[in-house]
Amino acid sequence: MEIILKKDVESVGRAGDLVNVSAGYARNFIIPRGLGIEASSTNMQALKNEMETSVRRVTKEKETAQSMAERLGSVTCNISRKVGQQNKLFGSVTTKDIGDALREQGIEIDKKNIVLGEPIKSLGEFSVKIKLHSGISAGIKVVVDGEV
Repeated sequence: MEIILKKDVESVGRAGDLVNVSAGYARNFIIPRGLGIEASSTNMQALKNEMETSVRRVTKEKETAQSMAERLGSVTCNISRKVGQQNKLFGSVTTKDIGDALREQGIEIDKKNIVLGEPIKSLGEFSVKIKLHSGISAGIKVVVDGEV
């Protein structure tokens, strides 16, 4: 029996593949669990349309991420923190702080996409990486200033 897989099935195939499995395996395991559907002409056409839509959506997301990366290349975030003696920060600058500073500049970035190797605990200028899409990332400059 020919089946179109909706999800990856170990030792059978990946999502979107047209595979030939035994009728019992298809009726008792794959179809009831929503892992695949029977390969009829209407289902094949629906799969083709869904794949085309998916490709267009991914292409649009990559273009948007690329334009955002170009925009972020020239962005500088200024963050002010209270400092003690010897210019030591009280606390640290986190991804949430950087996300809030970007939001004030009109740039919406989820804090989960901001990559800090370790929290920023001193004054100065730091380079921070932001993941926008798979394979697309941008770097911004974060300047931490002290306030008394």
